[in-house]
Amino acid sequence: MLKYFLPNQHVKTVFDIQPETLKERGIKGIITDLDNTLVAWDVKDATSEVLQWFKIMKDHDIKVTIISNNNQERVEIFSEPLGTPFVYSARKPLSKAFKTVAREMELKKEEVVVIGDQLLTDVLGGNLAGFYTVLVVPIVKTDGKITKINRSIERRILNYMRRKGKISWEE
Repeated sequence: MLKYFLPNQHVKTVFDIQPETLKERGIKGIITDLDNTLVAWDVKDATSEVLQWFKIMKDHDIKVTIISNNNQERVEIFSEPLGTPFVYSARKPLSKAFKTVAREMELKKEEVVVIGDQLLTDVLGGNLAGFYTVLVVPIVKTDGKITKINRSIERRILNYMRRKGKISWEE
């Protein structure tokens, strides 16, 4: 069961993910989390760096969809200026939203990567749905109430995996 919490890759930020590397792996689509993955959970709009990253992906014909457990208003206000599709109240880690987005992108599972900052929602959900998963370091150390609980559980899982030699990166 713990294998579903293990991401395929770990990077510091979403900006470490480059289109050339994705294309080499046959990736044509990205399903990305919003809060603490693209911007801090309490930041309303995309930063210039996020805008540039989305433009670079679009220029390389890589489709990007934002999938979040947050409410419609939060996700819509962030996503619409980017011109990117989004799913709110996604109920991650359930796999339905992930699979629906891949179908809407008209891509196979092996052509899509899931990016997020949480093991219990993004990585678990992406892995259960059969996608390649990338864990990013959360942008800020603070979180909403529910996420604080998740982080406590995540720390235990990460420490266990570190002791077993399953992961080698530091937080």
